[in-house]
Amino acid sequence: MKKTVIGGLCAILLSAVSTLAHAETIRIANHGQAGIDAMKSTVEKIEKKYGVTVEVVEYPAPDKDYLTKLLTELGAGNAPDLFSIPTTAAVADMVEAGYLAPVTKEIKAWDSYANFYDVAKQLAVSPDGETYVMPFMLGIQEIYYRKDVLDKAGISTEQPKTWKELLDRAAEIKKKTGAYGLLFPAGVSWGSGAFDEGFQHLVVGSKTPQLVDADGKLDLNGEGIKDVFDVYKQLIDNDLMPTQPLLGPEPWVVPKYQMFPAGKLAATTCGSWCYIFDWGRESKNPIPEVTKVVGTWTVPGQTGGQYVLANLAAPWAVNSKSANVELAKKALMEIGSVETQVSYAARIGNIPSSKDAAKNADFQKLTELVPIHAAAENGTFLKQASGFGTVSEGVARATEALLRKETDAAGAQKILVDYVKETLGDEVVK
Repeated sequence: MKKTVIGGLCAILLSAVSTLAHAETIRIANHGQAGIDAMKSTVEKIEKKYGVTVEVVEYPAPDKDYLTKLLTELGAGNAPDLFSIPTTAAVADMVEAGYLAPVTKEIKAWDSYANFYDVAKQLAVSPDGETYVMPFMLGIQEIYYRKDVLDKAGISTEQPKTWKELLDRAAEIKKKTGAYGLLFPAGVSWGSGAFDEGFQHLVVGSKTPQLVDADGKLDLNGEGIKDVFDVYKQLIDNDLMPTQPLLGPEPWVVPKYQMFPAGKLAATTCGSWCYIFDWGRESKNPIPEVTKVVGTWTVPGQTGGQYVLANLAAPWAVNSKSANVELAKKALMEIGSVETQVSYAARIGNIPSSKDAAKNADFQKLTELVPIHAAAENGTFLKQASGFGTVSEGVARATEALLRKETDAAGAQKILVDYVKETLGDEVVK
């Protein structure tokens, strides 16, 4: 009897060891402690639900370094099974390279997807009509301005209706307060932010409102592109925006984290996260009563209209070369849950893509984000295309030349066009 019991226990033990030895492991790439913390409960849920081990691989920050490492490993065939993509400008290029597994069928069959904002769904569709990413969070960007600074100087806080009104307002701020009137991120050091947080804000309201034509070619020679660069030139030449900090490393630190809180910069493009992390309760240099003294304007169009720019905020994707693509896709659906979205919103400040987040008690506590979440219903966006990553780098180079006063608007446009043609070939540009 004793031998039988011992033998049975040994068999159970061997079975357990065998099971552990053969348990599947999903590797997830994430970067930044806030993102890792936001995923903690989701990781535990995936492990419990699917009986797998989830290995979280921390990649380097900032975004440019993260993306470089990710692309290197994808090219080498040893990248994680699931990963976030720090800039949507890279998605189309990653699709063309064959790095991402399509998830169109799975995501459309997923009940929760019906309640995602339309703008999130549209942003997730690639030029080939397939969906390759989980668009679980949105970056809603506008112009944030120091209402208290403008009120004290007797300057209107009304929504500017055109680019001219916006530039005139910036000039009035500089004249009456001595503060810089407006910042659009620019230059090589700012990386993809020169495009994501600056250039595209103006493009959507220009005479060239989309950068991709019906044939999939990049429309970079349009009049609207030159006009956008001319806005930068006017801000720089008239000393309405700080330029020296933008030429150094970490160019966002001085203008956004020091000058804006001090009232030395009165307006800047920014996203929903800024109310919490840049100047709010999680900031190292918070602005007291930030939601009262910092207001928002939508970005006006060149001759009219208002634009609430929406981006996918670090969408998640499945490695097409994953050892178990189907299992990775199931894990991707868990990442898209409302609970994960709210966890990210609390730690990073982006906006949940699901309308159902409005009914989540934890999200309702994020009072800075609730009204911005509702505004996502009216979000607008740039259609993506292969080559957008190169366009983003070209914009950074073109605006760098403007910052250094080495060119004019037409010259900046030429820098952009020439860089894209040299990198991708003449045929990709209209």
